[in-house]
Amino acid sequence: MTKNTRNKAIIFAKDFIETSEGLVFAVVSSNTEQDQVLCFLRYIKRGSAWNKLTTDPANAYLKQHHPDYLYYSANLDAHLHAVPLKRIFKHHQAKQRLQDLMQTEQLDTIESDLIQLCQLLQEAGLDLSQTGVTGSLLIGAQQASSDIDLVCYSRAAFNQCRAITRALIDQQQLHELTEQDWQASYDRRSCELSYSDYVWHERRKFNKAVINGRKFDLNFIDDSLNSALSHYQKCAAITLQCIITDDTHAFDYPAEFKIAHDDIDAIVSFTATYTGQAFKGEMVEVSGIVEQNHLGIKRIVVGSSREAHGEYIKVLRA
Repeated sequence: MTKNTRNKAIIFAKDFIETSEGLVFAVVSSNTEQDQVLCFLRYIKRGSAWNKLTTDPANAYLKQHHPDYLYYSANLDAHLHAVPLKRIFKHHQAKQRLQDLMQTEQLDTIESDLIQLCQLLQEAGLDLSQTGVTGSLLIGAQQASSDIDLVCYSRAAFNQCRAITRALIDQQQLHELTEQDWQASYDRRSCELSYSDYVWHERRKFNKAVINGRKFDLNFIDDSLNSALSHYQKCAAITLQCIITDDTHAFDYPAEFKIAHDDIDAIVSFTATYTGQAFKGEMVEVSGIVEQNHLGIKRIVVGSSREAHGEYIKVLRA
């Protein structure tokens, strides 16, 4: 979607936006702030190739070359990146990209794996119009070793997709991650959990599996945009144990877990590692930052920074 038509489509989280400087940002929120899209720099174009950046190099690059894209979000009380709507050169839509690839005849290996996966899901009853593809495939920056990142835009479609994935693993049409896959995933997350705890939590989510030796992830984006965002302020660090009373929004962004506590309403995670981490009725230990909004409602945030060092959600197993 080019500059002249960008305002005709909603910019969802997991979409990418591109600027005239050859920068591609991953959108982190479907809500704008002050006519700016909240995002994080992920790719820089060098010649005809896209170079992927991790967090620290992305921040350093913007600080040196484009400090105007560095942003403090008052709503999130967090530092991230933001691009004014008027400076978006191209809007890469996850939904549209998948539809385009479904109609493409000349496909590379990773694109073929994506289409085969979508066909399996569709044959099992999934409505592909409720899905998209993000990550490197969204801008054609995939490499031979790239993963597939699918996005579901309704809660029903996402839960159906997880159920289908579980069934297809049982039927051996899809496969669980190998030990090597799990180790690579754990190393990439650099989370506070032990390796065995990390894998135990991940195995029961059924939001990732393997097709033709290639890992894929399932992501959920709520397309019923929230019009009003509460402004939270950070209070203090906390570690406590509590019971999950509602896991309805466990796979949202941010993930939310209602808890039984006299003073704190919920746990919220902005870190993908802890999405879907616990189910209703489970006792968890959580370490994060207490935040409070103008109504006095308190929550524990896990992922107050992108890496969430020292922060975690862990089910206490008997």
